[in-house]
Amino acid sequence: MKKSVALVLSLVMVMSLLAGCSNSGSSSDKKENIYLKFPTASTSGAIYPIGAAMANLWTEKIEGLTVSAEASNGGVQNLGLVATGEAQMGVAVTSILSDQKNGKGVFEGKQYEGMRILTALYSNYNQVVVSKDSGIETLKDIKGKVFAPGAPGSTPEVETKLHLTAAGLKYPDDFNAQFVSFTEAIDLIRNKQLDGAWIQAGIPTSAVTEICATAGGKLISLDEDVIEQLTSEYPWYNKDVIPAGTYEGQTEDIATTSIVITIFVDESVPEETVYEMTKVLWENMDSLKGTHNAIKNLAIEDAVENLADIPLHDGAAKYYKEKGVLK
Repeated sequence: MKKSVALVLSLVMVMSLLAGCSNSGSSSDKKENIYLKFPTASTSGAIYPIGAAMANLWTEKIEGLTVSAEASNGGVQNLGLVATGEAQMGVAVTSILSDQKNGKGVFEGKQYEGMRILTALYSNYNQVVVSKDSGIETLKDIKGKVFAPGAPGSTPEVETKLHLTAAGLKYPDDFNAQFVSFTEAIDLIRNKQLDGAWIQAGIPTSAVTEICATAGGKLISLDEDVIEQLTSEYPWYNKDVIPAGTYEGQTEDIATTSIVITIFVDESVPEETVYEMTKVLWENMDSLKGTHNAIKNLAIEDAVENLADIPLHDGAAKYYKEKGVLK
């Protein structure tokens, strides 16, 4: 009897050990869940709805991945959040990506070389929208006016400083600077508390549309000498035009500068994850193009162009090589 009991107990122990080994194996084989925080830009700009749509797509299509898109003050803040580990990816133009990589401009003393490109998106246009009765016709006319260079830590603020300095103004001493977002600028111009604002985004931009349609606003062209100086000095600037008819009441082309905007990820995000994100993005691009006109003409060949020497993430590069757009 004792031998029978002992035998039964031995069998139970063996089965328990086997079950434990089996469970341990299945646990190690389970795919690790990955969470990516994705700051984008102001809710009134072009990139916020695009980023939100991408985040939803990645979360839906890639098992074990959750991407959370969030509003932010734009590229400068996004890059800071990723560099400090508070986010893992974001949106930024190539100019400030280059500044961060080299520790220049607003990133002096804050150099970080870990950013990698997932894809270039489209051109971000510098758009100077002013009240029709402000008397502002050129960048030099902003001197002495009440003007919004953008929210603190935003890409528009960086762009305002570069362009107004090139135009001969002292930034921000030569005007009454109001550091507000696109959304706040709309109401301030409407209420005649602001003469104009600097907005950098894809076209058309909802904030500019609203200012022109409901707040007595108009776009002005950038000074030609400023355009020539900046495109000569900085490799990321392109001489560009906002076509007539882009906004209500805009009867002429507007001369300006543009910069490529990108989706970037930190180098620490796993290669296979970024590969899957890049693949899902481009395999579903037709559905994303309805999100905003800024990406309606986007082609995969554009994804690796004009990156100002910012490297692609290895996962993204793997996909682009498979598609033949990268050697």
